[in-house]
Parts: sequence; C-alpha cells; structure tokens
Amino acid sequence: MGGVLLSLVLTMLGLLLVTFIIGRVMPIDPVLKVVGERATQAQYDAARQAMGLDQPLVIQFLRYIGDVLQGDFGRSISTGHPVAEDLRRVFPATLELASLGTLIGVVIGVPLGVVAAANRGRWIDQVARVVALVGYSVPIFWLGLMGLLVFYGILGWVGGPGRQGILFDGMVETRTGLMLLDTALAGDWPAFRDAFSHIILPASLLGYFSLAYISRMTRSFMLEQLSAEYITTARVKGLPEWRVVWGHAFRNIAIPLITVIALSFGSLLEGSVLTEIIFSWPGIGSYITKALLAGDMNAVLGGTVVVGTCFVVLNLLSDILYRVLDPRSK
Repeated sequence: MGGVLLSLVLTMLGLLLVTFIIGRVMPIDPVLKVVGERATQAQYDAARQAMGLDQPLVIQFLRYIGDVLQGDFGRSISTGHPVAEDLRRVFPATLELASLGTLIGVVIGVPLGVVAAANRGRWIDQVARVVALVGYSVPIFWLGLMGLLVFYGILGWVGGPGRQGILFDGMVETRTGLMLLDTALAGDWPAFRDAFSHIILPASLLGYFSLAYISRMTRSFMLEQLSAEYITTARVKGLPEWRVVWGHAFRNIAIPLITVIALSFGSLLEGSVLTEIIFSWPGIGSYITKALLAGDMNAVLGGTVVVGTCFVVLNLLSDILYRVLDPRSK
C-alpha cells in the first residue's frame, strides 16, 4: 500500500510540474491579461511582483503547489470568479455526461465482447468487430453534428444543445449539480424528462466510443480465457455453453475489466471536449476550451489539474480494487 501511495504522490507532483511548465512556456503573458496592454511599465512591474512572477522558478513552483493543495487556482480572467468556484460549477455537468456514457458503454460493450468471443469467426463476431472499428475511426464531431441533424432537427426525438430547454432553465434547485439527480430529487418529472432528452444524445455518442474500447478489450480477454485448459475441462464435463462462458470464463476476466472500465471513464472525463462544444454542454471541457481561446491560463491550468487528478484517482482506485479482488496480485 505504501508503494501505491508513493506512486500517487509522485504522479501528482509530475502532473503539477507539467501544468506549471505549460503555464510558463505558453506565449501568453498573464500579467498583460490582468493589467491590459495600455498599462504603464510601473503598473506592469507592480502586478508582476504581486503575482509572484518575479521570483525564481523553484519558488514559483513551490508556491504553486501550496496554492493547489489549498484548492486555490487563482482567479479567472474570463469570468472574474475564482477558478475553483467555476470548476465546482461546471464539473458536475461533465461528470454526469461521462458517467452516463460509461454506463452505456458497459451495458452494451461487455455483453457484445463476450458474445463475440464465444462465437469467434461467426457473423456476430464480425459485426462486433465492425462496430468497434467504426467507433475508433469515425470522428466524434461528425457523429455529433449528424446526430443533431437527424434526431433533433429532423425527427425531433431528443432535446437540442444545452442541459435543459429554456422553459425549465433555473426551475429546479441545484443540489448536486447533476441535472437528472436534482430534478428527480425535486420530484419535477417534466424537468427530468427534458434533462434526459438533452443528455441522451451526447451521452450515447460518448457511450458508443466507450463500448468500442470496452467490447474490444472484453473480446480479447475472453478469447484468452476460452482457450485455457480449464475451459476445455468444463466442456468435457458436459456443462452448458452459457455456463462455461459466463460462469467460468467471464468470472475470470471481471477483475481486469475493472481497470478497462476505469480507464474508459477517465478518458471520457478528459476527452469530451468536442462533444461538449458541439452540444453546448457547459462542462469542464467546454470551460477549458473557452479559457484557452481567451488566454485565461489560470482557468486552463486549474481545469487541467482537476481532470488529471480524476484520472490519477481512478487509476489508483482500480489498482486497489484489483489487489482486493485478486489475491494473486498481492
């Protein structure tokens, strides 16, 4: 356990070091963003000193670590609010979207991978491989635009961009920041249906890319297990094929699948930028993109640290679960 914690600390220090370096090498002067281009040299120097940018880089880095540990990412130039406050506001939207996308990926991707492996070389295996290939190959922005055109613009089956329609905007008290949960807790089922109609399309797109990865890894794990000797023994004993597949082979891949699902969830948290932009989803990816275009480095680095921390924590949790559930790994 001590080794895991040491690895976590070193990884977090590496993450902070990378974000610190990015903030220093970007061709954006944070002082000018604060004082404006018409500021005098004296005003510029005073602001630079107040921001601690006149100190040696080592001192700046240590100060940066201390601020981050206190949850202080500075103030956003774009919104005028503390970055930490902005992140608390936008992160639940990304968390909700990525969670539903991962759920879709797991519910469809795992059975698809198992069935494909159990029917290797048959038509269902070929279909599963094509589904995974398309999921890896087709750009998500194209699928997003086509989805909006067909399911929103033409068929009207789903809600449009954003988390809620104008009629329901601000009607439900924000408790958790998760729109589906907040509307359900409030008992406002029309608002719940409206929120669901807005999230289902972007979540399905993310879920499709998630299931492409999950189904491919599940199929690979299952093929390895189905070729093992204990599977041959189980079949010789006359066990039904469904029991051999699900009761023996799948049980042995359940543990490594935890890591696969955790990595998939982390990738959706950090990789949903294009989806959020296309669907005007007010999440952390959209927030970082807008901040980057505005040269708001405090917001960019704060968002990067939060997303990176989530990925590190997910890897740590999956590693701990792996060790707990599989005694052989201890």
